[in-house]
Amino acid sequence: MKLTVEPLTAEAFAPFGEVMSTATARDCYTINLGTTTRFHEIARVDVADEGGTPIISIFRGTPRPMPIEIKMMERHPLGSQAFMPMAQQKFLIVVATGTDTPKPDDLRAFISDGTQGVTYAKNVWHHPLLVLEPDSDFLIVDRSGPGNNLDEIDLPLVDGRPVILDWPVSG
Repeated sequence: MKLTVEPLTAEAFAPFGEVMSTATARDCYTINLGTTTRFHEIARVDVADEGGTPIISIFRGTPRPMPIEIKMMERHPLGSQAFMPMAQQKFLIVVATGTDTPKPDDLRAFISDGTQGVTYAKNVWHHPLLVLEPDSDFLIVDRSGPGNNLDEIDLPLVDGRPVILDWPVSG
């Protein structure tokens, strides 16, 4: 089974979380004596009510071997998780519809234009970081605190094979 990659838009990604960019700011205004533009509240952070706190980290990703096989998914039941590329590098995003055990037919794939990040909503199944360039750094905002905030699941095979990400886009 091949999974087609779609352009990342706020509308298409809405069931899974939020797209983050200057265009998604809920407000925009000048600060610092007119030398800085604040793109205010480009996404919200959800850390649940169980003693969690928002944290900021940097993840450095490396590309996976081609063709990209989608063999597993993960989700965070206690908080959202945001990924913002630090050097405007494009990256791939794979998510699953629904909150039960994902199946290959539930998957959707997107590509960021490099100026967009994403926030996965709490409990949204997603594939771990899928970068296209070596040493791709991402600013991450997610939850730290008590409780199990990571579920992982292996995807079932389709005709004995894993799902293959149709990248680069064929046709």
